Amino acid sequence: MSNFDQFHVDFYQSNYTIDDQEEDCKSYGSNENLCGRRMSQTGEQPPAGAFAPSEMLLTSQSYTGQILQPTYSPNNLSHLSYADGFDEEPPLLEELGINFEHIWQKTLTVLNPMKPADGSIMNETDLTGPMIFCLALGATLLLAGKVHFGYVYGMSVIGCLAMHALLNLMSIPGVSHGCVASVLGYCLLPMVILSSSALVFSLQGILGTLLALFIIGWCSLSASKIFTSALAMEGQQLLIAYPCALLYGLFALLTVF
Repeated sequence: MSNFDQFHVDFYQSNYTIDDQEEDCKSYGSNENLCGRRMSQTGEQPPAGAFAPSEMLLTSQSYTGQILQPTYSPNNLSHLSYADGFDEEPPLLEELGINFEHIWQKTLTVLNPMKPADGSIMNETDLTGPMIFCLALGATLLLAGKVHFGYVYGMSVIGCLAMHALLNLMSIPGVSHGCVASVLGYCLLPMVILSSSALVFSLQGILGTLLALFIIGWCSLSASKIFTSALAMEGQQLLIAYPCALLYGLFALLTVF
């Protein structure tokens, strides 16, 4: 028990006594005004050993703004310019090269073979529409019980390469692979109409043959018109329409048979 008392005394032993605490409490009231004056004279600076945020270290004269209307510092201006940079960026679809207005114009140009084509729009390498039409053709053939996705993709690639070589030989400025694939893919839309009609009635007859010939002429006429306007090949539309008719004739054979 004596050891525990000795430990208790040693643990709480200090030079600070209760009498000193009472004296500090009495002197607190008299020194309160003096401390307030010192703090006001020194600009209410915290003690050197105490922690204080950086905002408290600034004097009152460095802040010239008002409540809810802060002044702009260089850091704030940098953040504002960074935020304005996001507003000036183009939309995501435009960065990816997807323009729905141009897609709609190209689709209307294909659906109306007599409408003059805009060469500046048709010369774009837009593959969004062609991919959609290829998938639609394969899907309609699949609904008819024909799994021909591989044939559709294979003939599309071979036809694009053959047309690219032929058009580069016939035209002076030349044409890119993307432009050829875009035009041939958009002109595949009438073939999707033919494959969709195969779901309603059989195309293995006189009516189906006539409809297939009409769709082939529609596709080849639209493709040759677009190539002529985009490459400035006036007077050579029939020469371009013939190989296009051969290519779309292969898609018609897949649809009919």
